[in-house]
Amino acid sequence: MNVSRLGGPTLSLFRIVIGLLFTLHGLSSVFGLFGGNPMTGKAVPLGTWPGWWAALIQLICGALVLVGLFARPAALVASGSMAYAYFVVHQPDDLLPLRNGGELAALFCWSFLLVATLGAGPWALDSVLFKRRAEVPSMAEPSPVNA
Repeated sequence: MNVSRLGGPTLSLFRIVIGLLFTLHGLSSVFGLFGGNPMTGKAVPLGTWPGWWAALIQLICGALVLVGLFARPAALVASGSMAYAYFVVHQPDDLLPLRNGGELAALFCWSFLLVATLGAGPWALDSVLFKRRAEVPSMAEPSPVNA
């Protein structure tokens, strides 16, 4: 069995799961769904810093990563927001994630950095859109002539 062919689909599944989980966090904090924000049980008040903005990043970037549209830049923004959450919110309480409650922030940060580095995988809207653009000949570039 050739396991190297499983790399692309596995990366796509990883991206989909991470994007879905991040989107669910955003939905719970922005709209109060699924039990609301983990801290309060309600939606984060509109415009409050940094909670509401972090939730908006979770919602938008999570959805983009989930479907694989602009996945690399969305994953980079999501990774940065989780690094910020870890170092500003969790790390002052203790150095280790197990002691400061920052396991999710650390896991999301490194997971999104992986997606930003390796890409969205073959099962992504980016792959479909870029493949179609490559197949449509450009009017600006003349096709080569064979003599």
